[in-house]
Parts: sequence; C-alpha cells; structure tokens
Amino acid sequence: MISRETLSFLKELKINNNRDWFNENKKRFKAAETEVKSTANTLFEMLKTHDAVDNVKLFRIYRDVRFSANKEPYKTHFGITFHRQKPEYRGGYYLHIEPGNSFIATGFWNPEKQDLNRIRKEFEMDDSEMREIMDNKTLQSVWGQLKGDEVKSAPKGFNKEHPAIDLIKKKQYIFTKNFTDKEVLSKNFLEEADKSFRAIRPYFDYMSDVLTTDLNGVSLI
Repeated sequence: MISRETLSFLKELKINNNRDWFNENKKRFKAAETEVKSTANTLFEMLKTHDAVDNVKLFRIYRDVRFSANKEPYKTHFGITFHRQKPEYRGGYYLHIEPGNSFIATGFWNPEKQDLNRIRKEFEMDDSEMREIMDNKTLQSVWGQLKGDEVKSAPKGFNKEHPAIDLIKKKQYIFTKNFTDKEVLSKNFLEEADKSFRAIRPYFDYMSDVLTTDLNGVSLI
C-alpha cells in the first residue's frame, strides 16, 4: 500500500525541489522508494495471474536536465511501467503516483514508426473492430475514451477525408484512469488498478493481433 508519508514526501519535494533539501530528506526518499517498489512488485504479481508480463521498472526520481528548460533536479512523482512479453504481446501498463495527480495508463505511448504505420493501415482498411472495442460499455465505464497526441490533418500517404481519419491521425493510442489521493491510500487501490487493467484486455488482444500480422493476416512472428 501507498502511505500518507510517501504522498507527503512528494508534496514537500515539489515545494523544495533542490539538492540541499533532498539530501537532508534522503532517508524519507529511500523509505518512500522502497514502499513504491513493494507496491509495484505486488501489482506485477497480480498482473501475472492474467497476462504475460515479464518486467516491472520503477523510473529514477532524478531528472535529466541537460537538454531541458526545466532545471529542477527531481521528479515529483513515482512512475512504474509493466512490460508485456514481446513480440507476441503488445502494449504496456503504467502506474503514476503523484499527490493530486495519480493515475494508471495503458496502451501505446510511443509506437515505433513501423508499428504506427501498421496500425494506421489497419484502420484505413477496416476500423470496425476497433470501433466495437472502443464502444464497449464495460471498457468505457472503466477507461473512458481513447486518448493520444495526433497530427493536425493526416499522416503522409493517408487521405484526410477517410472515415477513420480520427484514428489514423493519432500518434499515440492510450487510455488513462485517474485516482484521488484518498483512493491511492485505500487498501483496495491495487485491486482497483488490477481490475482496470483486466478490462483493457480486449483492446490489447486486438492490437497484438494487428501488430503481429500483415494486412493479409499472415503472422510476422
């Protein structure tokens, strides 16, 4: 479980984002990091009961400021990814712990160029199955609408008047679900996160099938 102390540490770090304060509170950071790692590992084990996940990663709290206008040295959140077994299972899970802005996410954040083009070609040929998944009441009740950055008009080689242009012009295909601090601190938080991840499975099954076959349905793996 996530404790109030972990959220308090992150709140204070946001106000005191400097190395002196961080070094003075290094023990608090280590305690929070250990707690989040334990939480992530527990969720990882839960995911493994119903999906082929093979890795969990807690991102470092230290920011790379070399090429950033924001020179604050520390992130004010904990971010964890859970990887599905590649190449046969595509997509991924993400857990974000931040006071007032905690959420889970799933889908395709930064598809490789080849994968992105394959997805777009699938929607150009037939978007009906994706529409059916997106319109599923259970999925919508948990995740809401599909999100993601998109190009302004149409990707090169695609007709901007195509009926599926709303899907084709996306650069990301993700779903997110927010949690209040009270929900994050609840003893049921991980169960709710895992339950939500279970609900996305039809989407993952479909996208995995798309990305492991060509347009004729021939396996690529």
